Amino acid sequence: MRSDWTALPESVTTGIAERIGGAFDVTPASSGNHAEIASTVTGPAGPVFVKAAWGELSVRSLRYEMAATRAVDGHPPAVLWHFESDGWLVVGTEHLAGPHPDLSPGSADLDLLAVTLKALQGTPAPGEPWFTPAARLGFAHPAMDGETLIHSDLNPANLIVTMQGLRIVDWAWATKGAPWVELALLVQWLIGSGHSAEQAEQWLAQFPAWAVTDREVLDDFASRNASKWSAKSRQSTEGWVHDLAMWTGEWATHRGDGHRRR
Repeated sequence: MRSDWTALPESVTTGIAERIGGAFDVTPASSGNHAEIASTVTGPAGPVFVKAAWGELSVRSLRYEMAATRAVDGHPPAVLWHFESDGWLVVGTEHLAGPHPDLSPGSADLDLLAVTLKALQGTPAPGEPWFTPAARLGFAHPAMDGETLIHSDLNPANLIVTMQGLRIVDWAWATKGAPWVELALLVQWLIGSGHSAEQAEQWLAQFPAWAVTDREVLDDFASRNASKWSAKSRQSTEGWVHDLAMWTGEWATHRGDGHRRR
């Protein structure tokens, strides 16, 4: 759960000031909840994005993010510094400025996403304690296992269009699995951006990992993912949960209709 900046002990704010180069201004992030503190911190040398974690789960998530930055070249924000003090893990990263991409049908930003995805699809997961697909998603299939490092949450809010291309933030759910799992998890966000399920699949067909995945495996994934979000939506009033239930349900219905025609 997000905390106010005033929750930080003096040793932490002093450590940040030393690394920032003096006095600084703080602008809290508008989204995300994997760390107690997530803010743009602007000092004499310019802005740095700072995350600070105290709870066990949020500290683990932040360590995952640092590990992902070491493993993935160029796409996550670079880690500039990190330290621990009074039980807090504090990480300062490159501040990425730019809009979130438009992933609607025909958008030029889809080309940027394709370039980034093709690079990520070939990124092996090093020897870190990553999430497994089953632990990340709550359901399992042998075909989901693999050796690729996947982000697993490529919603538009985690993507930033910069002058250097599309960048990816918030690696707290970094997972070691089969590369097609990343693509299957993208379907819901493409549908949420205006694609039909069929259009989303047509766009994903450009990736070899998608093309070689058995259609029965995709049927199973779509069905299980939709069931998960349907169950969550019955227990939540959060709009985004109901959106995901709708989008994953649309894909599962499309896969089911296609299976009946085969």
